[in-house]
Amino acid sequence: MLRRRGLAARHHLIPGDAFETEFGTGYDLVLITNFLHHFDIPTCTQFLRKVHAALAPGGRAAIVDLVPNDDRISPPTAAAFSLMMLATTPTGDAYTLKEYEAMAKDAAFTRTELTPPTIGLDRLIVAYK
Repeated sequence: MLRRRGLAARHHLIPGDAFETEFGTGYDLVLITNFLHHFDIPTCTQFLRKVHAALAPGGRAAIVDLVPNDDRISPPTAAAFSLMMLATTPTGDAYTLKEYEAMAKDAAFTRTELTPPTIGLDRLIVAYK
């Protein structure tokens, strides 16, 4: 799809440990897909700070994940996923939008927005530098 849209030269993967590998700088967009739920809030915030530092002015982080409502019991799939994270990770969780907003703010992002649910069960949260 990237080749068809003429974007292949603008996309690349960085191999290695996401917490140890240097990202570089100057990115317009960093994709964070189904990753943050594996870690606790302080670790996620630390990672988001690293992403923020890698972004160009006006850059964005696109966070794709299951996001439960504030009641943490709906929608059902996100709530069940939260239980799975509790059972299968040392500190992971399915974070609410308020939790993602707080992490992004603590990582120096200026604002976040939740996009309409058009990508299946996952939600897209955009954090702006």
